[in-house]
Amino acid sequence: MNAVPSTLAPAASASTSPATDRIAERFARLAAEGRKALIPYVTAGDPFADATVDILHAMAGAGADVIEIGVPFSDPMADGPVIQKAGERSLSRGIGLVQVLDMVRRFRQDDRRTPVVLMGYANPVERYELAHGEGAFSRDAAAAGVDGVLVVDYPPEECEVFAARLKAHGLAPIFLLAPTSSDERIAQAGRVAAGYVYYVSLKGVTGAGHLDTAAVAQMIPRIRRHVALPVGVGFGIRDGATARAVADVSDAVVIGSALVQALENEPRERVAATAAAFIADIRQALDRPAA
Repeated sequence: MNAVPSTLAPAASASTSPATDRIAERFARLAAEGRKALIPYVTAGDPFADATVDILHAMAGAGADVIEIGVPFSDPMADGPVIQKAGERSLSRGIGLVQVLDMVRRFRQDDRRTPVVLMGYANPVERYELAHGEGAFSRDAAAAGVDGVLVVDYPPEECEVFAARLKAHGLAPIFLLAPTSSDERIAQAGRVAAGYVYYVSLKGVTGAGHLDTAAVAQMIPRIRRHVALPVGVGFGIRDGATARAVADVSDAVVIGSALVQALENEPRERVAATAAAFIADIRQALDRPAA
């Protein structure tokens, strides 16, 4: 059972209306500049409950193009041990979907340009809607300033109503694709998704295994035959070298476990600077001219 705190309250109205094209505008700008998107992932509320907004600003300032915020959940199916532990720490501090939306709202007070994507599982979303009514999640996420939503256990062929509701509020439904995805699944994702699609480069959980960049290079053209959106690649990217290798064949690089691990033992006063240095290093690698 999900451990999201029970003190749920509807999100207050925000002065920042959702910018429906923030993700598209960012990818279009990068394409015009011949650059690739850097998409870091952090778990909301980790390593400190009051540090997430500072971390988001630090990453945006250091070169993050889109930021994925993990909504903590007690029973994740795709997260490796690093992100699982981050989620457990966050839940122990009382961080749930209400708190995550508030973090996005506070981030939007000073940053109206960097796209934000929520990444998580169906249970917190469905609990939120049980508490606040059908459609409340899409409404409140949009009001907070969220741009996209990736629900790991919502496959594209089973959530067209949810995806349509997100789109109606200017939110991009983002879907995972894997090395085992059939052409039919890829095509379905291409029909329902918006923003970008996220290719999971490994047959495993986050942070696991060895990234085979040759296999990624073979898969991306197959995805592009069915999907007109940008293709981001994640799982197994740990440093500038692997990020650059993946960026050479994709539109975006998603990096999570390595960043979460870099932050987990930092003191509160150092977490934002550590996040900024980590992102700046990856950004430099992505922007380095080809040899």
